[in-house]
Amino acid sequence: MTSPVIKADAVAKRVTTSTTELTILQDVSLQVESGQSVAFVGVSGAGKSTLMTLLAGLDLPSDGRIELLGEPISTWDGEQRAQLRSHSVGFVFQSFLLIPTLTALENVVLPQMIKGERVDEARAKALLAEVGLAGRESHLPTQLSGGEQQRVALARAFMTRPKVLFADEPTGNLDQQTAATIIEKLFALNRDHGTTLVLVTHDPALAARCDRVIHVAGGRIREEALEA
Repeated sequence: MTSPVIKADAVAKRVTTSTTELTILQDVSLQVESGQSVAFVGVSGAGKSTLMTLLAGLDLPSDGRIELLGEPISTWDGEQRAQLRSHSVGFVFQSFLLIPTLTALENVVLPQMIKGERVDEARAKALLAEVGLAGRESHLPTQLSGGEQQRVALARAFMTRPKVLFADEPTGNLDQQTAATIIEKLFALNRDHGTTLVLVTHDPALAARCDRVIHVAGGRIREEALEA
């Protein structure tokens, strides 16, 4: 039996302010298997993005244990977690986070450049073609629409063949038609590359495409039962 790609046991997250201690998440336990797609849904401020950042090792829980790809990341330091992310994890954010002075192709190969690896331009061009941007490799982000920039971000996320892709509101800044196109591309890449998807979204269409839908409310989670 294979180990889950993500495992959280009794995870809590608290934030201390000058006047009080705020509990964002409490007693969260879940497992995600390889190749699954999981959507976290809930109202703004429910803790969805906080949960994603904990599972991705971008932050540490106040209590509990988290394993990512079989590794106890909640006991690791920042450098250890960053090393794992750079080799095995991809990210797509609502704000795209493209480098404005780099072309589409350069943005896609950026993860390899940062890691000091040989730049595989052929793979980058193939990924851009997969997301419908063949012939746009030399365009700067300012020469691309919002939907096209998000496609570049998707191609970049898959450049290092991540085992897990975390996406935080990947269609939040897009119109309905463009969002639908991005959703199709996202799941096509998931299907073709076998990557586990963990999504934070307000988009019912995006959540409905996932294998699992987990509601976050009051700092706790509740999984939506799938229809037979």
